Amino acid sequence: QVQLVESGGGSVQAGGSLRLSCVASGQTASMYVMGWFRMAPGKERRFVARINRSGGSTYYADSVKGRFTISRDNAKNTVNLQMNSLKPEDTAVYYCAASLGYGSGPSTYNYWGQGTQVTVSS
Repeated sequence: QVQLVESGGGSVQAGGSLRLSCVASGQTASMYVMGWFRMAPGKERRFVARINRSGGSTYYADSVKGRFTISRDNAKNTVNLQMNSLKPEDTAVYYCAASLGYGSGPSTYNYWGQGTQVTVSS
């Protein structure tokens, strides 16, 4: 079992940047495909980005492609999400998740963090 704790959320103006971090404990993060999801008020949880176990392959939702970058440091059991050119529609609670499988659907992921709020004002 792995525990995930996110940090780095906050409030920023449109066009700004934030960097989210997720620290894994309990088991080594390199066992898992890691992903980021977000949930805006009144909407379902949606896929943002994922990274494979070695960090050599990434995949993004179309809505964030070119603006967000996911990365991982297996030695530090961390996964990061660099978010640039933020838009008001990026406002959501962002969740880190770990998967023993591989995919973009929330059901693919076995463990979840508690979430961190990102608010982008216009």
